[in-house]
Amino acid sequence: MISSIIEDVTYPIYDSKNTNAKETKNYQAGMLQGWNKFCFTGGIIEISAKLPGQYDIGGLWPAMWLLGNLARATFVTSSNNVWPWSYNKCNPSLQHRQAISACNIVNHYDLLSKNGRGAPEVDILEAMPGKEDLINTPINKPYFSSSYQVAPGFQDYRPEVATNPAPGMWYENGITYSGDNDTSLNIFFYGMNLEGVTPAQSYTADAISANTNLYETHFDDFHTYRLEWVPGERGYLTWHLDGKYLYGIQAETFNKTGAMIPEEPMYIILNTAISSTWGFPTPCPEGCPCDCFDARKVECACAVPSRMSENFPNEFLIEYVRVYQAEDDDNQIVGCSTKSHPTKKYIQGHMQNYMSDGDRIPLLPTQKGGASCSINDQCGFGICSKRKCVCNSNFTGPTCLAHNGFDDIIWNSDENVNFHGFFIQSPIILFGIFLLVTTFIVVVYKLYDKKNDLKHRGRYVQLNSNNILNESAYNKIQMTDISNREKNENSRQYKSYQN
Repeated sequence: MISSIIEDVTYPIYDSKNTNAKETKNYQAGMLQGWNKFCFTGGIIEISAKLPGQYDIGGLWPAMWLLGNLARATFVTSSNNVWPWSYNKCNPSLQHRQAISACNIVNHYDLLSKNGRGAPEVDILEAMPGKEDLINTPINKPYFSSSYQVAPGFQDYRPEVATNPAPGMWYENGITYSGDNDTSLNIFFYGMNLEGVTPAQSYTADAISANTNLYETHFDDFHTYRLEWVPGERGYLTWHLDGKYLYGIQAETFNKTGAMIPEEPMYIILNTAISSTWGFPTPCPEGCPCDCFDARKVECACAVPSRMSENFPNEFLIEYVRVYQAEDDDNQIVGCSTKSHPTKKYIQGHMQNYMSDGDRIPLLPTQKGGASCSINDQCGFGICSKRKCVCNSNFTGPTCLAHNGFDDIIWNSDENVNFHGFFIQSPIILFGIFLLVTTFIVVVYKLYDKKNDLKHRGRYVQLNSNNILNESAYNKIQMTDISNREKNENSRQYKSYQN
């Protein structure tokens, strides 16, 4: 269950001029995602769900989608020049626009050489509730979009919103629809231009998308939403509702741009969003300030969908999520960091992009119990003991509402990133090793130089000592010679005296 409520929440925001800056939002809604926990490449995902709120009241944005593991949803810095790239060709004009380009001979962080990477997005469902007849399309509100958002996109052409593209100017090859008027081209969103830090890093992302009519039953009962995904050169994406084929795209659809059907490990996201860009009056009605979006206030009524306050609180109910894969297909695998598409070390090396300011690690360990309580009913599948929730063995979470599930198959033994403890980024480690090696070489050189100097001095002293010894021997020989001559002379004198 993913709930949404109207309740103010205030939090600090970054402001270079005001260190105490804060912002208040009027709505709160939940998100469930499996980033860096459960990812899969290829296969079938099937979700049984009941959409939140009332079918004819706008303002809610329930979604079921997949995102490449190199980007973490809602953490914008992790997605810059990564989302929604799915491109593995070396194009120098795009190299600086794609963070991990196939032009890179060395990609670091265990990423393969000359292998373009990114985080494409596949939207299984993005629902637009409300009651409104639309123009230039057989689709009316409420409806839902099924999309593949991908880069690179068309650089020089973007169809006008709410109009059909000119023949031959948009994606056509390999695209098929259900054949009835319940599913049609999404003419309300063709993608966007994304500004980079520099103009050279800016790029275009396209949305290849279809809309399907929704009815009251989709908000009152459970229905099955299904995506079939086959990666590779002959891959495809197809969308289904309650077993009925809706829409599909093939690898050949991207012949003009060189983009690909996703090959990245992708994770599942289920959420309800509330945004002034989704289902709110557009453009802003004349005379309406459109700077207040609180559905509880009369003065804000002109800026929000009619009767929006009646939609709260609401629940997005998920009966099950199932993933199937072909056993004999090596392109269909489970894991967030796979041999062909590793993500582990890249995430470790850019950890600051995947967490909020002040966090030490991106993912906290699951808390089992511990929430404050006064009665057992506040602890879900557990009890209230000493004013703290204590969970039963099969449940977890602060209030014991989540199943304590596990996977008895180890899909990839090294895919789980250990974020605990202090982590030094690879470039810093390499620089430190360089300094240590350089210091070691300098010390060894100086010791060697000093040893040679001492050895030279030793030889000099030894030579001098030998010279002194030689001189002493010479003097000794001279003295002996003088003594002998004196003895001989005295002997001659003595003999002469005797004569």
